[in-house]
Amino acid sequence: MNYDAILLVSFGGPEGNADVLPFLENVLRGRNVPRERMLQVAEHYYIFGGKSPINDQNRTLMAALQTEVKKHGPDLPVYWGNRNWHPMLADTLRQMRADGVKRAIAFATSAYSSYSSCRQYRENIASAQAAVGGGAPLVDKLRVFYNHPLFIGANVDHVRAALYRIPEDRRGAARIAYTAHSIPVGMSQSCDYQRQLLEVGRLVSEALGRAPDPLVFQSRSGPASQPWLEPDILDHLREIKRQGATDVVIAPIGFVSDHMEVLYDLDTEARLLCGELGLNLERAATAGTHAKFVSMIRELIVERIEERPARRVVGNYPANPDVCLIDCCPAPVRPTMPAVATVAT
Repeated sequence: MNYDAILLVSFGGPEGNADVLPFLENVLRGRNVPRERMLQVAEHYYIFGGKSPINDQNRTLMAALQTEVKKHGPDLPVYWGNRNWHPMLADTLRQMRADGVKRAIAFATSAYSSYSSCRQYRENIASAQAAVGGGAPLVDKLRVFYNHPLFIGANVDHVRAALYRIPEDRRGAARIAYTAHSIPVGMSQSCDYQRQLLEVGRLVSEALGRAPDPLVFQSRSGPASQPWLEPDILDHLREIKRQGATDVVIAPIGFVSDHMEVLYDLDTEARLLCGELGLNLERAATAGTHAKFVSMIRELIVERIEERPARRVVGNYPANPDVCLIDCCPAPVRPTMPAVATVAT
């Protein structure tokens, strides 16, 4: 397959206080979300001047990827478009059309299979193409990459670095908690999200010479009556303290960059709780722009271009298909009672 551009596709995030509410309204449009809950989430952003780290991190990733493909090929221009905030996908596709791009290969900043982390990005691309109209570039999304050895390797390196910040005499007893954004149980039952996260945690712990460490969840939203994936990270921290733990590494393997859920839910809330509990917390970095992660993106691009690609994976499961199966990760049925969507920025 011949491509003439690479498209980085992400969630987007506000870059100042004035952006916060319009951004959240974009995220939650069409969903039965109480405004008071949206205002609560907005406060998380205001603590940090209304700025999510995600856009700056995508700019850095875009630059690193451009350097990688220029050095090792394929030497293609890299564009960037978001689901919920500027640069919006439709605007990026218009620019690509003006630049003469006919077909692009897209990397979405999510490693796992679920409606919001995979299929919805395909829908976002299709909606942006429809908005652009005639001459909009064709766009092929790269496969889900949770079990790519370079993604695992980047996470292993970051978790190991966090463990080594713990004094040697306590390191062997330190706990690791792998975290990911919680989703409604009903959504999880129609996708492989939880299984894939468990596999990543197992592979990282195995590479570190450890028995499997627990997967816990964060950033839960929605009414208490609606079940979401558990246990919550804060409940887990309380429990391991009761068990006598003195040190914990939190590894947010469900995220590929340190965005708002990581900044607020882990670096702020969880760290505050650990201070109250007397539990030493070391937070592992996300894949970010780790050299292995950037090399993985290039490898996925080359894989897609080749006629008989070698699809590298590690662990117990095969590579995901390039194109979602028709019944994969269906869109959730929106409840009639007020609920809150995930806000991953």
